[in-house]
Amino acid sequence: MADWYRRNADVITLALHVQPGAKRSEIAGLHGTALKIRLAAPPIEGRANEALLKFIAKLFGVPLRQVELKQGGQSRHKVVAITGSAIDPESLLNPQ
Repeated sequence: MADWYRRNADVITLALHVQPGAKRSEIAGLHGTALKIRLAAPPIEGRANEALLKFIAKLFGVPLRQVELKQGGQSRHKVVAITGSAIDPESLLNPQ
């Protein structure tokens, strides 16, 4: 089991290291015990957090309302919870 996510019933919790202001939004592999995500959005007025939640919802194939920022609103280290996704978090590290 990886350190960067937990699955509890139908909730997946991710530990993320977010780098805002990148050229494009993408998964950049692991950063210590967190999944590193580069975001195209700037870290201004919560725009990066909003973009992050949309990006995660798309990755996990769930509506935006099923993705919640649990910790790290002002930090690069964030904890996000996704409800009701059938996607295996491990598959994000090995895109086909």
